[in-house]
Amino acid sequence: MNLLVTGGAGFIGSEFVSQLVSNSAINITVLDALTYAGDLRNLESCKEFIDFVEIDIRSLTDLDSLFEKKQFTHVVHFAAESHVDNSISNPGIFAETNVLGTLNLLQISTKFSIERFLHVSTDEVYGSVKEGFSTETSPLNPSSPYSASKAAAEHFVFSYLHTFNLPVLMVRCSNNYGPRQFPEKLIPHFISRLQKNESVPVYGDGKNVREWMHVSDCARGIALVLEKGKIGDIYNISSGIFRENLEVTRMLVNMMGKGPELISFVEDRKGHDFRYAIDSSKIRKELGWEPKVQLEEGLKETVRWFTENAERLG
Repeated sequence: MNLLVTGGAGFIGSEFVSQLVSNSAINITVLDALTYAGDLRNLESCKEFIDFVEIDIRSLTDLDSLFEKKQFTHVVHFAAESHVDNSISNPGIFAETNVLGTLNLLQISTKFSIERFLHVSTDEVYGSVKEGFSTETSPLNPSSPYSASKAAAEHFVFSYLHTFNLPVLMVRCSNNYGPRQFPEKLIPHFISRLQKNESVPVYGDGKNVREWMHVSDCARGIALVLEKGKIGDIYNISSGIFRENLEVTRMLVNMMGKGPELISFVEDRKGHDFRYAIDSSKIRKELGWEPKVQLEEGLKETVRWFTENAERLG
């Protein structure tokens, strides 16, 4: 396998790469634009086993040159703008990177006859789910510019399957957390503030529900889909661990030995989805995947890692 991993210096992408480098049958090239959330330190443990190229997927010319040179057989596409708050303040970059960048990769992958193109998406494309669970066949109902850009990218991915016979697969993942996550996201952001005895701002009443999954479990599931997934299929990857944002906040406060007075409530995010919940029984039954890391265990590890690597929190 001659594998290209886009966004491989990011949070989930770097975990995926670090898990795959032990397989000597896979040649790995990591592509990343090294924008604010991409960090070569995320690849420090495996840098000698990979090739790295700094390329922006918005450049069709650069992608064409890279594919011509490397002759990839497989692509796993993580590269994306991913922070909902940023998509509200600057939606244009999300359309450029998540939609047009994905389209560029699809065009080049078709040109060079890629054997497998695995697109990494998000549970947010389903929108808010008041009760029950979204399955892979549930309708898409994105609420934010971020999730709208990811849903649009999905449509392009499957259009290339049907129009050009590009062998695509897709995963939709629930909320990831763990070491090395960029500190704009809730858990590392709150750890950062608590380390400095600053208050942690909880949106609204804190009752919004998310399904939390450790990044190592997610990356392992993606690797399994790459290896064994059925062309044209979608696989939800999720933990089944649901917590209100306020509950996760209280867990972090307690783990770090702080008091509840550091929890503050702020104006809710615009268009804030109340609950995400996806059914991951398909990947469990068909591919034998299951999550291993429980939330309390994973949060303790995450707090410990950021305590030992405080410089990563800015």
